[in-house]
Amino acid sequence: MNGKVWLVGAGPGDAELLTLKALRVLQSCDVWLVDDLVGRDILAFARPGTRIMHVGKRGGCKSTPQAFILRLMARYARQGRTVARVKGGDPFIFGRGGEEWAWLAERGVPVEAVGGITAGLAVAPALGLPLTHRNMARGVALVTAHTTDGTRPDWHALAASRLTVVCYMGMSHIDELADELMASGFAAELPVAVVHRAGCAGQRHIVSRLQTLAADVRRSGLSSPAVIVLGEVVTQACALQPLLAQCPPLLARG
Repeated sequence: MNGKVWLVGAGPGDAELLTLKALRVLQSCDVWLVDDLVGRDILAFARPGTRIMHVGKRGGCKSTPQAFILRLMARYARQGRTVARVKGGDPFIFGRGGEEWAWLAERGVPVEAVGGITAGLAVAPALGLPLTHRNMARGVALVTAHTTDGTRPDWHALAASRLTVVCYMGMSHIDELADELMASGFAAELPVAVVHRAGCAGQRHIVSRLQTLAADVRRSGLSSPAVIVLGEVVTQACALQPLLAQCPPLLARG
């Protein structure tokens, strides 16, 4: 078997945020298995004759079963093909990269990976938002509000940490999430930014406070894919200053 699988992070969607290594690897592959959140412009980089298969996985939508995707990767690699599993963001940040690597390795399928810019980090340059800031946030936590087993992050510990928290997959149950956060010790007045398609041409964002987050999200019409940034650093976001000016309570500490 001379085939191989590459787990490739395609970034948040903007083709210009694709890394040079990712571009080189993608152009060496003759089969692409493409996730739903991969930017359409990135498909133009495929070399002629590349087989492109869309294997989207989106919460609440019809999705390609993960077991089928795993079998496809192994099948094509065993045929001697070079396969790109093209993922939005980074394969190892809520992208099942670890699971896929382990599954392929256990079956003797050669596999390597290329990192990408995850949406939770793309919000920083997109909004001029410092996810860490001296005297305000000494670190950042990337968490998911959605899990298959119903468990949640340790919200109490995160509230006490004073880290910036970037929450993925929290939009479908935004009311429940906001209530959980406040019950766990996050301040009702905590500044929050919600960013839809961070770093992409279709980016939209709002600024809110935790206590009005759910209502503001509904009013704005924002939906998934989006990340929710919680923390005082939101007051420092350059691109949000016009919005912050409309919310005086958010400026009380910044």
